[in-house]
Amino acid sequence: MSSAALLGELRLAQELVMALLEPLQDGDYRRQYHPELSPLGWHVGHCTYIECYWLQEVVLGDNRFTAPVADIYTAGLTPKPERGARLPALDVLKQWTLDMQSLNADTLDISAAVLTEHPLMQDDYLLHFLIQHYSQHYENMLAVLTQRALAAPTADFLVRQPITSSPLRQERISIQVGHYRVGGTPPGAYDNELPAQQATLGPCEIARQPVSNSEYLAFMEAGGYENTAHWNAAGWQWQQQQQARAPEHWRQDSMDNWYGIGVRGACELDGNDAVHGISHYEAAAFADWAGGRLPHEHQWEVACRLQFLQQTGRVWEWCENPFYPYAGFKPFPYEDYSQAWFDNQHYSLRGGSLHTRPAIKRASFRNFHTPSKRHIFAGLRLVW
Repeated sequence: MSSAALLGELRLAQELVMALLEPLQDGDYRRQYHPELSPLGWHVGHCTYIECYWLQEVVLGDNRFTAPVADIYTAGLTPKPERGARLPALDVLKQWTLDMQSLNADTLDISAAVLTEHPLMQDDYLLHFLIQHYSQHYENMLAVLTQRALAAPTADFLVRQPITSSPLRQERISIQVGHYRVGGTPPGAYDNELPAQQATLGPCEIARQPVSNSEYLAFMEAGGYENTAHWNAAGWQWQQQQQARAPEHWRQDSMDNWYGIGVRGACELDGNDAVHGISHYEAAAFADWAGGRLPHEHQWEVACRLQFLQQTGRVWEWCENPFYPYAGFKPFPYEDYSQAWFDNQHYSLRGGSLHTRPAIKRASFRNFHTPSKRHIFAGLRLVW
């Protein structure tokens, strides 16, 4: 993609993030709707700050625009519960964001040597990075809006077409024993996707489709949430603490029929659509109940590259393995972008959800979360 096309992609990513603020009042924009998610306004300020940080401060050596707000928008400096109160007024943030984006657009239009020769500008790396950063926060903001919808009353919603449980679909694809390429390609790939690796896999079978809502309902109706045999020790402890009985966004109407809650509120569930709103613990328990397991992320990536998989962009798909560094890993563009999360407490996810922007929907992209997370539009696919 040319530099001009990338600048267009960056503008689009900026506009999509800003559009999510348009219907909000000051209180909504400051509110923290989930303990793991920042207020909507903070996401916008943070994206703008990061754009200025890398372009103005790091590349050009000018911190006039970043220093006054660094303590608000640097993730490690302000705890999430305090971020909303520290935000400026909504109209002030909007104007600052537009001003900074305009400044940065003008800067990127200049072909000065300091820009073209800086390592971060080689092969348009920084443009790729910023587009993806905005895209990730756009999805996080939609997760916030989903939590906002979950907090609103929906008791009057009545399901017109209830979903029913169904047995597992049996379509599987075999991965033969062999050596396969995994990993990303610069300049778009993040450091945790690099360097590209050779993975030895097989034999195994992988489901062509992710687990559906109707298949997951069968697990629920079979007592999957109550049967300790399907859960590991940590998962069962989590389940007992949370008293989970269904995906996070599922609710029952007055007739005990299940419906979902999305960004726009209550909605019918499609039994054939991929289930989401489940933790790694729930995904692993379902896999055990189904007689399979979760894939290693390299099994998923290879099957995706071979075009064996369907519906890969419907939900993030939990993988069996913890998030870990590839052989030869080098942190970039800063020490802890990925490195801080190689702690055996985060698990990899692959694919992407309906809310994931195209910039990060690639076979090698590695998402990662701790196993208790349910707000991240995550489901699963089985291997045997």
